[in-house]
Amino acid sequence: MWEKLKKLKDRFDELTRQLSDPDVIADTVRWQSVVKERSSLESAVALYDEWLECDKSERECREIIEDGSDKEMCALAREELTSVEARKEKLEEELKFELLPKDPDDDKNVIMEFRAGAGGEEASLFAAVLLRMYTRFAERMRWKVKQIELNATDLGGVKEAVIGISGKGAYSKLKYESGVHRVQRVPETESQGRIHTSTATVAVMPEMDDVDVKIDERDLKIDTYRSGGAGGQYVNKTESAIRITHLPTGIVVTCQDEKSQAKNRESAMKVLKARVYDHFKNKAESEYAAGRRSLIGTGDRSERIRTYNYPQGRVTDHRINRTQYDLEDFLDGDLFEMTDALALADKNALLAQQ
Repeated sequence: MWEKLKKLKDRFDELTRQLSDPDVIADTVRWQSVVKERSSLESAVALYDEWLECDKSERECREIIEDGSDKEMCALAREELTSVEARKEKLEEELKFELLPKDPDDDKNVIMEFRAGAGGEEASLFAAVLLRMYTRFAERMRWKVKQIELNATDLGGVKEAVIGISGKGAYSKLKYESGVHRVQRVPETESQGRIHTSTATVAVMPEMDDVDVKIDERDLKIDTYRSGGAGGQYVNKTESAIRITHLPTGIVVTCQDEKSQAKNRESAMKVLKARVYDHFKNKAESEYAAGRRSLIGTGDRSERIRTYNYPQGRVTDHRINRTQYDLEDFLDGDLFEMTDALALADKNALLAQQ
């Protein structure tokens, strides 16, 4: 581990020097590549530098204690040694995580899809709650959110919706949110106060660049049509809405939220690239052999990753068996403790496989 860390630090220092190199500065593509690689090493190198400082302090404390000539200094050294050893041990655990293989998609922006599952109108209302929850989380993270597609119900629910979230590390934080979310609450329309159980599905996919996914135009069927809903006279009277079908996979994407057909096409292509990438990624990896349905499930009550229980004010993630009694704050976008716990569990699982 220490040899790897030394090599990482040497590489980090070399990249830092390159940022001052006139030839690198003049080459925009190369400069951006250097900045990106250096940024990916920064966290590990900072921890390693702190570990080196602790290691140095530990040796100095031991030398003072072994010398023993100054009793007062020995007492201080013993006290500092206890603190340094504890910090050093913690740093070593964190460094092990830093050396785990990185998910190449972690720094990408995100495409999120929401669909009402089991439970009728109540499921649609819950899908709307989830849409707002993740939008609020993105706002707290200072990420940008763009609505790409929205199929709403008359009561304010969401049959299906697609949003784009852009910001540093968006996929790394949100990738654990894919799956079936279950809600237990008393609907406003329930006259006898009975608790109903409904579900909504969430799919999280990394947004792909042209470099990541190549789609042949000949594989696309593109249809235009008039937008529906309350979009204003201009939107409804022009064929600005886009439907793109990827013929090899059968994936269909629609977008009608923009007035411009060109902008709708651009948004639809972003979603299409993410879905095509997700399709082939799942197909290639054995743990996702069932394809896309293994990612978002079927919407059935039994296929759940998380339960939101309103009467008890709790949210429970069943994958890591974690329960928090802060449902109101959680639904307002305070997902930080849960996302951190999921990331830590994932890292521990990877570490156990090393």
